[in-house]
Amino acid sequence: MTNLLPRLVRLRDAPTYVGMDRHRFNDEVRPKLIEIPIGTQGVAFDRLDLDAWVDDYKLCSGRPAVARRSMEQWDEKNRRVFSKEGSTGTSIKRSLDVEFEKALARVALKKQKNI
Repeated sequence: MTNLLPRLVRLRDAPTYVGMDRHRFNDEVRPKLIEIPIGTQGVAFDRLDLDAWVDDYKLCSGRPAVARRSMEQWDEKNRRVFSKEGSTGTSIKRSLDVEFEKALARVALKKQKNI
């Protein structure tokens, strides 16, 4: 007999499935998933959606399990940004910096004229 994994994972089991506590699951994972009603009060999640969340989290935050020094190098060079969220950083295009400085100057002039 073959053991089959259920496609739907109930809310009570979902945090354990992804390897975290219930509170962290509710804060970080649950808002990004589609809830599937089971009966009048039950809630479940598609196991494939849970797997996809773990894959995205791994791409965003994962690193090799090696010595501390190597992890710092990994963070600097190989860490990926989660594809569904924006990121912050420093502009590498000088033309954008110049345009931004001009826009700041225009805003500052408008504020001075209004005072």
